Amino acid sequence: MKKEYDLSKLKLKKNPYAKRLKKQITIRLDAEIIDYFKGIGEENDISYQSLINLYLRDCVKAQRNL
Repeated sequence: MKKEYDLSKLKLKKNPYAKRLKKQITIRLDAEIIDYFKGIGEENDISYQSLINLYLRDCVKAQRNL
């Protein structure tokens, strides 16, 4: 492997997966909601953030209303 590379001729491409990336936000939830999802997450070896995301995605897909 070379010690130095010439990157000046490198052609940059847009990330085709950029639209799929998650966006970080701040959201305020009740402690009991977080504890609920953390408990389910620990039982199923998945993070509580992922569970909340999956639940919200399901709500969007099913077009649930309040």
